[in-house]
Amino acid sequence: MLQLPLVVTAQVDLVLVLVSLLALWTRLSRLSYPNAVVFDEVYYGQFVSLYMKRVFFIDDSGPPLGHMILALGAYLGGFDGNFVWNRIGAEYPSSVSVWSLRLLPALCGALCVPLLYLLTLELKFSHLSALGAALLLLLENSLIVQSRFMLLESVLIFFVLLAFFSYLRFHNAPNSWSRYCWLLVSGASCAAAVGVKYMGVFSYLLLLGVASLHTWNLIGDRTLSVCVQCVCRAVCLLVLPVLLYVFWFYVHLTILHRSGPHDQLMSSAFQASLEGGLSRITQGQPLEVSYGSQVTLRSSASQPIPCWLHSHKANYPVRYDNGRGSSHQQQVTCYPFKDVNNWWIIKDPGRQELVVSSPPRPVRHGDVIQVVHGMTSRFLNSHDVAAPMSPHAQEVSGYIDFNVSMPTQNLWRVDISNREADSDSWKTILSEVRLVHVNTSAVLRLSGVSLPEWGFRQLEVVADKLFKAQSSSLDWTVEEHRYGTSQEQKEREAELHSPTHIDVDRKISFWAKFIELQWKMLTVKQEDSEHKYSSSPIEWITMETNIAYWLHSSSNAQIHLIGNPVSWGVANLSLLAYQLLAAIYLLRRRRGFKDLPDGVWTQFVCLGCVCVGGWLVNFVPFFLMEKTLFLYHYLPALCYLYLLSPALLEHAHTHLLRYCLTRLSLCSLVPH
Repeated sequence: MLQLPLVVTAQVDLVLVLVSLLALWTRLSRLSYPNAVVFDEVYYGQFVSLYMKRVFFIDDSGPPLGHMILALGAYLGGFDGNFVWNRIGAEYPSSVSVWSLRLLPALCGALCVPLLYLLTLELKFSHLSALGAALLLLLENSLIVQSRFMLLESVLIFFVLLAFFSYLRFHNAPNSWSRYCWLLVSGASCAAAVGVKYMGVFSYLLLLGVASLHTWNLIGDRTLSVCVQCVCRAVCLLVLPVLLYVFWFYVHLTILHRSGPHDQLMSSAFQASLEGGLSRITQGQPLEVSYGSQVTLRSSASQPIPCWLHSHKANYPVRYDNGRGSSHQQQVTCYPFKDVNNWWIIKDPGRQELVVSSPPRPVRHGDVIQVVHGMTSRFLNSHDVAAPMSPHAQEVSGYIDFNVSMPTQNLWRVDISNREADSDSWKTILSEVRLVHVNTSAVLRLSGVSLPEWGFRQLEVVADKLFKAQSSSLDWTVEEHRYGTSQEQKEREAELHSPTHIDVDRKISFWAKFIELQWKMLTVKQEDSEHKYSSSPIEWITMETNIAYWLHSSSNAQIHLIGNPVSWGVANLSLLAYQLLAAIYLLRRRRGFKDLPDGVWTQFVCLGCVCVGGWLVNFVPFFLMEKTLFLYHYLPALCYLYLLSPALLEHAHTHLLRYCLTRLSLCSLVPH
């Protein structure tokens, strides 16, 4: 028989509830003010608009998860992506839900406060210390400002704090399988932190270091299976973050399937996979390059601006400005625009025809070919004549027979660098090909140097014997391709002016796109320019800098990012005090004096690993970065110091002051 009444008991931390409500109020109240673009919203807003329109882009500042979180808020608010993010201070129209655009960063910023409270408790400090840490974070005006706009620092801090809290909750929990849920959350949070900004990598590495130290200490514990413990930690903290990191890019590339402003940074194969861009031209081209094929050859070295092998009816000057002579043959260059003079014909040296036979004969790795310029019928040639701007390399030209002792040397061997087998055929877009000059073994490549006025400022192409075998700068890709059908020059010129035909489709794999996009994000950097509010890392500590985020055009109302001088001063003093105290403890322990019990010493060391270590990994790397830096880059490091300050104060009160008072009281009892 069911006994009445039913009683349900629950423990509620009212302090945690209170600081959570205060955090939500400070971060979410009047979130739509100002109704204008604030500082870096002009930067992130462009990417949000591209997400709404599913247009591909590259942001070299970080992986896509942060942008997707901002785009999610915009999507929930019905944003269509049509707002033009052209200047700071631009008013949002009534059709744009400013509140929803800023909601998720503000929510993450608010949740950081209770997370820091809970993290302090997991470090085994008192509720009073946890309250102190939460209040420091709650009342820090720079964090409030940064959280209330469409920016990513609050999102990064949230995932980093969640990762450490979840890991310490796992570490402190009783030994049961249910605690591994916290380890899974920690691994997922690490992946999210790295997915928001690459700076999250340093906090992730710190957490891995702490986890490795804890795992090492398990060795010798016969109540546990060390092998099982290591495997579980490896799966949750290594395998899961990698899988999730790749998943962020999978979602990113799935959403952004349309051609966009950054297409030219990617390979021809990548561009051809995007809807509405190069795919309109290349979507149905023949796959295999055959003898008689008409092709355009794009250099893999031309980054970030693409260029294509090109020739025109202009010769190299008889003598250059420095007095060196040339072959005076037709110029061959690399041209950064689509042009009919970019078309070349792949010719069989044993046949005179410049059309594709039936059935087509594909060109394979190792074949020797001739390359004929479509509009001028000049053969691609090289010889022992110094290139105009790179005299260590050979000149490349369109051969003209001047009836002098300069025989034609127009044979080139096809070397497919990304082949899977030596019998592979040359494929449109997919194959990366090197053209090796048969007579001299020099490789056709882009030197990267611009020609003078006589070369129309186009890029120099050379044949080089001195090259690194693994260098991708030697590769050329067939981008546009068709089977030639016209033998006569007039008909061929008309054919080259016509658009390519569409009949077949091809796709690039996700893994190929992921690797290429990851490489571009890490290597292609936008030019950093000086900014009036840029600063150095040293200025962050001393608070000698701030940032004007917004200025009202008529009322002169302003929003500035500036630190709280009291809390920043306390944070800096805490950092110095911990280092001094740690040095004293270590020196005394070296001499055999153990001032702290083992449990307290472990707590003190763990506090330093998390807080001082977290500050170091989020601050020191900026000294090594060649990029424009701002005050907000310091905010993740600052949060660790806000955790350190009250915890260190509690340690000093509990173990230092009491120790001193005990010594004094004992001394007073001893008779003189």
